[in-house]
Amino acid sequence: MLFLYTLLFLVLVVAAVFATPLRSKIWTALALTGAGALWASIHAVRVLAGGTVEALWTIPDTLFGGDSGSLDPLSALFVLLISIGGVASVLYSRGYLAHTLAEKSPAHVSLHYTSLTVMFYAMLGVVCSDGGLSFLFFWELMTVASFLLILYDAQRREVSRAALAYLIMMHIGFVLLVVGFVRLDAVCGTATFEALGQYFRTQSPLPLFLVFLAGFGMKAGVFPMHVWLPEAHPAAPSHVSALMSGVMIKTGVYGILRTVAALGELPVLHTAGVILLVLGIVTGLWGVMLAATQNDVKRLLAYSSIENIGIILLALGIAALGKASGNHFVALCGIAGALLHTLNHSFFKSLLFFGAGNLLSQTHTTSLDALGGVSKHMPLTSLLFLVGTAAICALPPLNGFISELMIYLGLLDGIASGSDILASAAGLASLALIGGVVVLAFTKLYGTVFLGSPRSHEVAEATEVDNLRIAAMALPLAGILFVGLFPQAAVACVTRAAGFFLRTPADAADWLLSPTLVAAGRIAWLLIAVTGVLLWLRRRTLRGRRIAEGPTWGCGFTSPNTRMQYTGESFSEGLQAIATSLTQNSGEGSPVGKGEIFPDAHRFDIGHRDRIGRLFSAWWVELLRVINQRVMRLRTGKINHYVLFALAFLVLVFLLSILNVI
Repeated sequence: MLFLYTLLFLVLVVAAVFATPLRSKIWTALALTGAGALWASIHAVRVLAGGTVEALWTIPDTLFGGDSGSLDPLSALFVLLISIGGVASVLYSRGYLAHTLAEKSPAHVSLHYTSLTVMFYAMLGVVCSDGGLSFLFFWELMTVASFLLILYDAQRREVSRAALAYLIMMHIGFVLLVVGFVRLDAVCGTATFEALGQYFRTQSPLPLFLVFLAGFGMKAGVFPMHVWLPEAHPAAPSHVSALMSGVMIKTGVYGILRTVAALGELPVLHTAGVILLVLGIVTGLWGVMLAATQNDVKRLLAYSSIENIGIILLALGIAALGKASGNHFVALCGIAGALLHTLNHSFFKSLLFFGAGNLLSQTHTTSLDALGGVSKHMPLTSLLFLVGTAAICALPPLNGFISELMIYLGLLDGIASGSDILASAAGLASLALIGGVVVLAFTKLYGTVFLGSPRSHEVAEATEVDNLRIAAMALPLAGILFVGLFPQAAVACVTRAAGFFLRTPADAADWLLSPTLVAAGRIAWLLIAVTGVLLWLRRRTLRGRRIAEGPTWGCGFTSPNTRMQYTGESFSEGLQAIATSLTQNSGEGSPVGKGEIFPDAHRFDIGHRDRIGRLFSAWWVELLRVINQRVMRLRTGKINHYVLFALAFLVLVFLLSILNVI
């Protein structure tokens, strides 16, 4: 009945959106999404507060045996994340898509808002499914909806290519998940996350763990399966990029969390922890190094998402190692840091992608080297983007500081207690290095885009965006400030959600972390108070004085111009020597030659492409060529051969059924 009700709901959504007048479609989508978000959030808060589990549906007989859906504290945390991100993205789309309504047909816009609504509900279904058929159904529905959302500007060749690459990669991951659930059903008679624990206790757990890790890692953007992410996010509309980066890739994290939790306290948990830690370190370092070299706002943010997924996996690896070694404090800090950083990344990355959308809609570019001085023309966007930048750099008193503090506490305790010293030291050094390069990358991003002087007349003529987009940005901003200023309440929520992993009372977990969180909260409020006092003193000191404005000192030049300021490429030039082996550079135009003492006018743009992405694309093209070459041999043009192929296929299905393989 679940699938029948879901299909009926999809029909109603399509009918509602398509029947609405063009300029009212946004409000229909917002009403549908807002109603679902409100209902889901009320239940999620109740589950988190009480630590209970609410049953949602039960299906006695499916392809994978019995199937059910429920809302436990972990699902509830992800439901809140999806609800906030979904409503903010739909609300933001009102102003962002307004200028495209005259160019797109009503059916095109209707399909977009239908896909946006369906994707929201599909993500809710994913995190509420206990496994099996319903999980795969909602997972595939989420993939198809996001694919259609990326294709909003399908007339651009790079958009269609990015969407196709995304669809192929997601279906490779989907096949891996199907293989995992089929194997689980063949052994246990059912395919749920609860049965996964039974499988791990009775069978060799590592192969199936790796299958699920690869399947979920494809969606999350784990190295080396991350190659779709830097292509799809820049190609999609900015509110879709925010939803995909801030929310959708977290469903991959959710699946990994469920899989790791099913390992219990088996000896293989230590091996799984090492695998997750290494994947987290490599993913984080690869993502941040590539982010720092990018000269496009949305591509930089996309690679930054890979880096943050790496941090989450690093924290989860430390949690698994702590649990395997019996160090409950390390396990607590690791899992709390992983869950809180998952929530935090959703907040600040949504805010930053919304800011990128503001830049694109007002200046018609996201190239760092074409922007500059935006803060003078878009002050609210500049301020909100600055908050997001400070949060992603883990600066107090904002949310990124709290989650990374939890991870650092776990790593330091792992070293101090003598449990997994080498792993903890490697994680500590890697996290510190990631943090340093993040500061470089986002100093480059904010400084090049918002400071200095405008490099084009589009930037000089830009104006602030509409109030609805600012309101949409205020939703993740509220989350950033809440976690940063009230860390005890935020960590209390995630420790309740962490019960699936820790198996310890939430009150005990809160008590262990309470002294640190109280100190962090006091420091946050103290910073705000000191900043407020300094601003008050400055205002009082300058009262009654005449303030003169003049040009910035030109370092001896008599006629400084907009070209005499940092570009994105020049800012990170020192990092290029390190990142050369990771990237494949492409340039357009001609650079200034070494022998040009008084150079002529030059225009030169350079791009840094991921070598792994090039490797994947080359492998895929060659595979398609080989498959096409082999398949063409079957096209004999004789009907009796085609009948023979069909009979052979039926015999194969019969034999596999007899052997209980399918």
